[in-house]
Amino acid sequence: MVYGVILAGGRGERFWPLSRIDKPKQFLKLTSDKTMLEETILRIEPFIPMQNVRVVSGESMSEHIITSADYIKPEQVLREPRPRNTCLAVGLAAVHLAKEDPHAVMVVLSADHLVRPAARLLQIIEDGCAIASVEDKLITIGIAPTRPETGYGYIKLGEPFSTERKSQVFQVGAFAEKPKAVVAQEYYYSRKYLWNSGMFVWSAKAILRAIKECQPEMSGLLKNYSESIGSGREAAAREELYEKAISISIDYAVLEKTRDVLAIKADIVWDDVGSWGALERYKELDSDNNVIIGDCVTLDTFETTVYNDDNGIVATLGVSDLVVVCSQGITFVAHKAKLGQIKELLARIDTDDKYKKYL
Repeated sequence: MVYGVILAGGRGERFWPLSRIDKPKQFLKLTSDKTMLEETILRIEPFIPMQNVRVVSGESMSEHIITSADYIKPEQVLREPRPRNTCLAVGLAAVHLAKEDPHAVMVVLSADHLVRPAARLLQIIEDGCAIASVEDKLITIGIAPTRPETGYGYIKLGEPFSTERKSQVFQVGAFAEKPKAVVAQEYYYSRKYLWNSGMFVWSAKAILRAIKECQPEMSGLLKNYSESIGSGREAAAREELYEKAISISIDYAVLEKTRDVLAIKADIVWDDVGSWGALERYKELDSDNNVIIGDCVTLDTFETTVYNDDNGIVATLGVSDLVVVCSQGITFVAHKAKLGQIKELLARIDTDDKYKKYL
């Protein structure tokens, strides 16, 4: 059977101040009138029954999940005692599903991506599941680049993988880190690279085997934990698992270390909606290429994003290439070229006790 595993543990710091510790990005309505978590779950519903969805997230976010998507039952939320990156999150879901269904196939998605059209993604997922159900392959969904992007990791395509399905499937030649601008242009024009979307398809058995091969210590911890599932020891065992396991992404921990990886080339519109700069890619622009959300008056303002959900108005005069956000009693102004440093700004705020309430 096929299960949807939604990773919803991120803090979404690059969307501060709209995204806060108590309400991170996946619970915001950034791309439609639904939260990003809701969009992700409903996107796969035509193929994956709602009762087969599992959401992996932090303890503090579990109530938000159930409130944001009330069709998700508490037992469908796998609560993480502390952040430990995606390898452990995937492993946690895999051991639970393997215990419930030894033949489980997992579709792993992030809770904060923009995908259009959803129907095409479902076809790609279905094709991936057809492979994963009969072969011990780890399948990553790669996006055909539409620009020389420096903010994403890349997948280098290898030889085509034989399949009778509709999607183009390839062996993975290599994974590449976020490139410099010149290298990103080379990747884009070569047509041999895809964006690494962080969407995956594999069987629970295959990913647990790969974790055992590539991360034996984590595999041992997961095995010990799995023996407690369904018992009175489960909560304490999960706390111990998260205390002892390392924090590492599934890409670094497994995918870059094993040969059993395939990539499906996805011809879809995809965006990880990673920061305020993403809004200009899918929101309507005014005649001066500004994104305006909320009450705002502009004059001689160009290529600027303004988001205002506070009382009053935002007025801009003679500026360009800025992001201006007024939300929850906070005013944030940044040059677009500096958005990558927002975590440094938050770290500075965190050093002053009187400002910590704004994080």
